Amino acid sequence: MAVQRFSPQGLLQPAPYHHVAIGTGTRLVYVAGQTANVPAGPPVDADDLTGQVAQTLRNTATALAGAGATFDDVARMTFYVSSWTPDQIGPFVDGVDSVADELGLPKPMPPASLIGVERLFEPAVLVELEVTAIID
Repeated sequence: MAVQRFSPQGLLQPAPYHHVAIGTGTRLVYVAGQTANVPAGPPVDADDLTGQVAQTLRNTATALAGAGATFDDVARMTFYVSSWTPDQIGPFVDGVDSVADELGLPKPMPPASLIGVERLFEPAVLVELEVTAIID
């Protein structure tokens, strides 16, 4: 495997993600911000953070597969969530948990950041995800 993930002693334990990733592969895969859009239409319900997180992860898995990668190859994940408030962590985590097995999302997840933003590029888009993977 081209990515080794771990959480050194002295950092928050347990965490829902690893704190560190070391890449030893030779090919980098950069996946542009994925959202909950479906191929033939708008994002899933604009009031459903759980559903949007789940669909965003599905779309990211599709993008990774197109490059010959999976979530096992991911070294970094950056989530952007519009109008973020701390009480949204439950629905956010529910969205991740609802597709983790389906998509082979490692637990703990790869190193990840969740960044609250005022808004994303369309009002109906609640979450966007960028990932970097390393293969070979």
